[in-house]
Amino acid sequence: MQKARKPIEIKISTVVAISAILHETDPTSLEQALKEMTGGVADFFEDEFAVLDIGTLEADAAAGIDWSAVVALFKRFRLNTVAVRNAPQALHEGIVAHGLAIDTSAVAGAGAANARAQQAAAQEAEPAPVQAAAPTPAAATAAAQPAAAAPAANTVVIDTPVRAGQRIYARGADLVVLAVVNNGAELIADGCIHVYAPLRGRALAGASGNTAARIFAASLEAELVSIAGVYRTFENGHAPELAGKQVQVRLQGERIDVLPMSSW
Repeated sequence: MQKARKPIEIKISTVVAISAILHETDPTSLEQALKEMTGGVADFFEDEFAVLDIGTLEADAAAGIDWSAVVALFKRFRLNTVAVRNAPQALHEGIVAHGLAIDTSAVAGAGAANARAQQAAAQEAEPAPVQAAAPTPAAATAAAQPAAAAPAANTVVIDTPVRAGQRIYARGADLVVLAVVNNGAELIADGCIHVYAPLRGRALAGASGNTAARIFAASLEAELVSIAGVYRTFENGHAPELAGKQVQVRLQGERIDVLPMSSW
């Protein structure tokens, strides 16, 4: 006799969501910013999940957010808002009433913010760019050399082409891809991303907040790259002087830099 199948099974799953940090709450301003960001590409976000981070807003501005309007606006740009991060306790009830969850991962976000603040302080103290969070005697000796990204515990290796619509997430690891990454594909890693072939589509390194993560590509042709949530798009194309060359993508403060490998 065949055993009856359970009506439901619960398994642990990893869901990657875009973090949308709100600096304003006016829906008109947000809509204009999204239009500029997507460049009129209708499927720019491809129905991805979004977490709204309101930690940078003043208390009065956060309290006045029209959640229905913001959720509807994001939906028009194919972003599915699922949660709110850094919301004051007083707003939780209203947020939940609109079908949104309260994201409690603010500790990780605070860690990343502290790391960036320390990095900025170190850059002000030393003329040469230093990636380390705080200078040490050993770091001062090697200040002329860029700091290497912190090694991930594991490495995920992909040796077949990554197709359009395919998403690969190297959780807690570096990601190494030995074949072409096609338009519409997405690479995500908590560590660094290495692509030894043309990199198209999107690449998001340091997804868990590692600001020292980098992206390395034999040929960068990506639509979007991101390090620790700071992103850069290429609506106007890539720099011609980097065409066909090996490049690295790294985070400098709040700026994404794309540099030839020879700049090491």
